[in-house]
Amino acid sequence: QVQLVESGGGLVQAGGSLRLSCAASRNIFRLNAMGWYRQPPGKQRELVAHITSGGSTNYTDSVKGRFTISRDNTKNMVYLQMNSLKPEDTAVYYCNTVDSRWNWGQGTQVTVSS
Repeated sequence: QVQLVESGGGLVQAGGSLRLSCAASRNIFRLNAMGWYRQPPGKQRELVAHITSGGSTNYTDSVKGRFTISRDNTKNMVYLQMNSLKPEDTAVYYCNTVDSRWNWGQGTQVTVSS
């Protein structure tokens, strides 16, 4: 089973930036479309960005133009660059395949203050 470890979260003021990282334990990572998800307090988890094995990307409307997903298949890593952060981006952020096939990691908390 693949293990996922997210990192890079923190407390930031509105308008600030953070870069999240996700490390996968196995190199089959490179064969999968990967996504970043988030779960705001009291709400369901949602997919906010994903990237195919070939590097094509897609974003939910609320983060388009502010977030950028990328991957480094040689390192089994996926990244999420988050700019122009808003208080409504506050959530626990997770990575997984786009069909959430693997066990969820612990996530990384992102808190955006107004």
